[in-house]
Amino acid sequence: MPIPLPHDSRTPPPAGDPVVTSEAPPPRDDPTLGIEVPLATPDPAPPHRLVAIGDSLTQGFQSGAIFNTDLSFPAIIAYELGWYDHFQRPSYAAHGGLPLNIELLLRELEQRYGADLSWWETPLALFRIRQFMDEVETYWERGPGAQPPKFSAINHNLGVYGWDLRDALAKTYNNCVRRIGQAKDNWLSQFVQNHGDRAALRVLPAYSARARQWTVFDAAAALGADGAGADHGIETLLVFLGSNNALGAVTELNVAWSEDGYDDPQTKSNFTVWRPSHFATELERVVTKVRSIRARHVIWCTVPHVTIAPLARGVGGAKVRPGSRYFPYYTRPWISDRDFDVTRDPKITDDAARAVDSAIDQYNNAIAAAVEAARREGRDWLLFDVAGLLDRLAQRRYIEDEAARPAWWTQYQLPAQLQAVAPVLDSKFLTAGATGRATGGLFSLDGVHPTTVGYGILAQELISVMRHAGVTFRLPDGTPRPDPVTVDFARLIQRDTLIARPPGNIKSGLGILGWADETVDLFTRALTFRF
Repeated sequence: MPIPLPHDSRTPPPAGDPVVTSEAPPPRDDPTLGIEVPLATPDPAPPHRLVAIGDSLTQGFQSGAIFNTDLSFPAIIAYELGWYDHFQRPSYAAHGGLPLNIELLLRELEQRYGADLSWWETPLALFRIRQFMDEVETYWERGPGAQPPKFSAINHNLGVYGWDLRDALAKTYNNCVRRIGQAKDNWLSQFVQNHGDRAALRVLPAYSARARQWTVFDAAAALGADGAGADHGIETLLVFLGSNNALGAVTELNVAWSEDGYDDPQTKSNFTVWRPSHFATELERVVTKVRSIRARHVIWCTVPHVTIAPLARGVGGAKVRPGSRYFPYYTRPWISDRDFDVTRDPKITDDAARAVDSAIDQYNNAIAAAVEAARREGRDWLLFDVAGLLDRLAQRRYIEDEAARPAWWTQYQLPAQLQAVAPVLDSKFLTAGATGRATGGLFSLDGVHPTTVGYGILAQELISVMRHAGVTFRLPDGTPRPDPVTVDFARLIQRDTLIARPPGNIKSGLGILGWADETVDLFTRALTFRF
C-alpha cells in the first residue's frame, strides 16, 4: 500500500512519483508474462548467436574495475552455447583494468605489509596507494592504454560501465573522444580522467567514419542486419539497462531525484535517482531502438533493488519495526553499529531507501509493460526478473529476518556446486582473513557488482529463459546439449579469485577498506562514474 513520504530535502515531495509502497512485489517468474507467441525454428541459427546491451553488470565489472570481460555473464552464456570463440568482447588486460581494481590494490598492500597494517606502516601504505594509482593513470591516460584498438568487427558485448538509459541512447565513439580531450596529470586526483569514456572507446565500433557515429543500438542493428539469408542476424539479444538510473543513491549515499534536464547528458549527473515518469520516458526511446534491431529473441532484464547491495549496510540497531525490510540508516560496510555517528557518517535513511526501491519497482513495471506489448504483437520478447532473483538472495533483508519476508518469498537455491562451497555464499560484504573467506562471496569487493560465481548465477537463470525460447546450446563438437543446460560452476569457482584465494587483508572489521576510502575517496570515485 502507498505510504506518505517525509518532507525531506533528500526525498521527493509526496506527488506520487514514485508511489512508495511498503512491500516488494512478487517476482515475475514467467518470462512470457503468460502470453505465448510462436517459437522460431531453432536451426539454422542466425550468424550472431548472442548480443548484449547494458551497463557494468553486462560488461563484467568487478571490484571497482572492468578487467575480466571473459567472465561477464554474456561471455559465460556464450561458453555454454558452444560459441565462445566467436563472441567478440573488449579487452582491458593491463594494470587491473579501469578505473581502479580494488582487489589488485589490496593484494599489492598485502604483499608489502601483510594481512595487518600497523600504525607505523600507514604513511608507507598511503604512498604506495598513490603510486599504484599513478601507474594506472599514466598507462590509461598517456601510455599504451590511451590508444584503443580499432577492430573491423563489432563487439557482441555492448555493455559499458556507468551507463544509464540516456548514455546508451546518446553516446558514440566520436562524442566519447571529444569528452576525453587532453589528459592532465593531477597528483591530488589520481583517478583516470574520463575513464568511463575511455572504457567505452573499446566497446563502440570505430572501423569507419559512419561507425564512429553509432550508438550501441546502431551497432546491434548492424549485427541484426547481417542475416546472410537468415530471418534475423541476431539469435538472442539481451538488454540490461537501468541500474545506473538509481545506483548513485547507494554509491554516493545521497538521494537526489531527477528534475528537468534528466535527459541532458551535461546536467543529468546532478541526479542520483530517476523519477519513474522520467525513467518511463527514456525507456520508451530505448524500446523504439530495440524494435529496430533484427533479433529472433529479445530478453529484457529488470533493475535490481540497489539498496540490497552490501556497499550500503543497514545500521542503527534492529529494523525500524518488526516485519520491515529496512534498517534505520544505511552507511558504509566498514562502519559498525557501535561506531556509526548519525551526525557525521555518510548515510541514507530507511524512508529514502524505501522510496528508491519503490521507484525501481515502477521502473520494472515499465519494462514488463514493454515486453507484454511486444509479445501481444507476436514478437518473442521475454523478461528475466533480476530484481526478484536478488530479493531471494538478500541475506540481511530476508534470509536472516523471517518476519520481514513477504508471503511470496522463498529463498533462492544455489546450484549444487555452489552449495558445496564453504563458508556458505551469501550477499553480505566479502570479508576474509588468514584462513580464507569469512562472509559474502556473491558480491565483489566494490560491494555492488557480482563475483565471478555471482555472474554465473545470472548466466544460469538467463540460460533457462533462452531454453524456454527454444535456443539450442551445443557441445564443443557441435551436437545439441541435453536439458538441463547447466553452467560449469567448477570452472567459475576455479577462476574466481575472491572465492578460491581472497586477499587476507579484508579483515572482518573492514578497517583497511574504510581507511583506503577515507584517504583517497576510493569507493565513491571508483563507483560514481563521473570522473
